[in-house]
Amino acid sequence: MPTVLDADSIGPVDVAVIVFDADEFNADVAPALTELDESGTVHVIDLAFVRKETDDSVSYVEVEDAEVARAFERLNKEHFDLLSDEDLTEIASGLDPGTSALVIVWENSWAGRLASAVRASHGRLIAQERVPRDTVLRAIAALDEE
Repeated sequence: MPTVLDADSIGPVDVAVIVFDADEFNADVAPALTELDESGTVHVIDLAFVRKETDDSVSYVEVEDAEVARAFERLNKEHFDLLSDEDLTEIASGLDPGTSALVIVWENSWAGRLASAVRASHGRLIAQERVPRDTVLRAIAALDEE
């Protein structure tokens, strides 16, 4: 991972919040996320873990903590602390008691070259929308019915 983020070449950046129905995050996603990072599809910039206890108290788990580091060790090289305590508190406020969340900030590296070309040609992205999975499934089902 680079020690500096280059504003001229960075691709689009997303924040994903993955909620787990327990007070401990599920590390089973680590291999898939690591594969995406190592293949260059995404570049993990920051990640954090948030826990909301059954009494509504909130705790944060640092990536450097031994248990977390083992599961995410290949992603825990060098990352930027873009997620502030305020960000994590806001995310935690939306969690149900007794749940935990993995918060990931990643660059969509696959789109970096296109984004650079668009900027170099004095273009700019004015709209982008992610189509919800349920909408995609309905569209596929409708195609199957035809």
